[in-house]
Amino acid sequence: MPRFRWDTRLLANEASGPNARLRVRPRLTVARWPGDIDAAGQISDKLVDNAARHGKPFGDGFIGLRLTVLQATEELRIEVDDADPAFPGFGTAASAPRPQGRGLWWVQQYGGRLTWDVKVDDDGRVAGKTVTAVLHPAGETESV
Repeated sequence: MPRFRWDTRLLANEASGPNARLRVRPRLTVARWPGDIDAAGQISDKLVDNAARHGKPFGDGFIGLRLTVLQATEELRIEVDDADPAFPGFGTAASAPRPQGRGLWWVQQYGGRLTWDVKVDDDGRVAGKTVTAVLHPAGETESV
């Protein structure tokens, strides 16, 4: 059961990332998430920007952003949905040492865990993908 959950949709354009960052920071402040809120805002910016630039908006021109704080662990899940079910080169993009133009690098820099999965609709049809970054609360790091 999540302690906090927030969903929004953002128009997929050049302002998507900064819009995400500006919306995430006050939501996590109000939620009293004990982690690095600035880092969460930066990661949200990069993931949303990647979806707008390299993914595909849904038919209405929007992409989805979801924040969930898990009750038991205080982990923050940042999830971004777009309509493209593929993510070619994910392994390389997610683990490369600071490649030029790669927003996924920020997730690593802030100690987050990055994954992606195919998104299915209520009828079980492929509807796109969800890219997820999991961040730990302040003072905790992920054990490998």
